[in-house]
Amino acid sequence: MTLTALLHKEDKLYVAQCPEIGTASQGYTIEEAISNLREATKLYLEEFPREDVPDSPILTTFEVSLNV
Repeated sequence: MTLTALLHKEDKLYVAQCPEIGTASQGYTIEEAISNLREATKLYLEEFPREDVPDSPILTTFEVSLNV
């Protein structure tokens, strides 16, 4: 199963989230955060199996004008 990981940095930790399942984890490196997310997601799916995982979300960008 291929899922999406969204990452952002908070202080010294990287936070990783899986939007398809709703799981999240963290780590001091990107690799550690993704590894922890993988484990958290696997454990979650073992407890709450889902066969209806949606297709990958659409990721795009947009611009915002600031009137400063």
